[in-house]
Amino acid sequence: MPRAPFALFATPLFAAPLFAALGLVVPPTAAAASFALPSQGDDLVGELSVVVAREEDTLLDIARQHDLGFNEIAAANPDVDPWLPGAGARVVLPLQFVLPAGPRSGIVINLEQMRLFYFPHSGANAGRVVTHPLGVGVEHGATPLGQTRVIRKAIDPVWRPPQSIRAARAAAGEVLPDVVPPGADNPLGRHALYLGFPGYLVHGTNRPWGIGMRVSGGCIRLYPEDIESLYAQVPPGTAVRIVSAPFAVGLLRGMPYVQVFAQPERDADNRSHTPLVEALIRAAPNAALDWDRVLRAAREQRALAVPVGRGAPTLERLISGAQRAAPPSPRERRGE
Repeated sequence: MPRAPFALFATPLFAAPLFAALGLVVPPTAAAASFALPSQGDDLVGELSVVVAREEDTLLDIARQHDLGFNEIAAANPDVDPWLPGAGARVVLPLQFVLPAGPRSGIVINLEQMRLFYFPHSGANAGRVVTHPLGVGVEHGATPLGQTRVIRKAIDPVWRPPQSIRAARAAAGEVLPDVVPPGADNPLGRHALYLGFPGYLVHGTNRPWGIGMRVSGGCIRLYPEDIESLYAQVPPGTAVRIVSAPFAVGLLRGMPYVQVFAQPERDADNRSHTPLVEALIRAAPNAALDWDRVLRAAREQRALAVPVGRGAPTLERLISGAQRAAPPSPRERRGE
């Protein structure tokens, strides 16, 4: 069931009125995802987990409580109703990540994964990786790719809507002012990192349900609590690399893994798997690979890190043996 809703609600025209009508208020997460960098030669951090849903939970609730985006949690749980999982439903938490290819420094943003990775070189998190889910541009290609930097930071930023967004909103019957001051109506939230790409920011949001969806005009949105934490850690001048990678491959103690990110708006059956196969062969040239498992991961796009070496445990076995994550306390659910 989640495939159709995810594709539908990936645009703000459907998402905003639906969430407003349902009165969904998603509580903030208790802690952000931070992991020690793996040993030399390894590429994975985190651990697959499950949580048992409560009667009042939606996948949006559970995603934010565990610092996941809606894209990730919906893809990982294709047989779970995203709006009414039901009391006692086991929900898979895709909290194991194959780190993005390339240097482990600065900020790396993968638009296809809708996730940010920060590799601080100093401070309390030096030697670790901090990762957060994102909301990204409605259209593929709305955000420029390549290397840039954080050129400045701002608390309570002012939003000056570009003409393209004002025109799109006007066509939908909404008139935007030239300047939107800080406050509840400002889509930038309370914290912003300005990038060297003119007009592009990494910022908070006043619509946190959009994290893990294509909802912005091209900027990068984070949960309010995530951007507040990131803002405190990232100095101006930090390198930022923006990529568009539909999959990641890597090794963990010699075992090859693939992680294929959900793209419900694209036809997985007609997509070429050659880039994934070539990347896997480069990463593990001497490994005995289970190609049936590789192709299954490519077709299902469950956003889970899947071992694809021969003799590796099946995904079903990994899920059944996954550690059970404790639900947040009522205090944490209220964000206190």
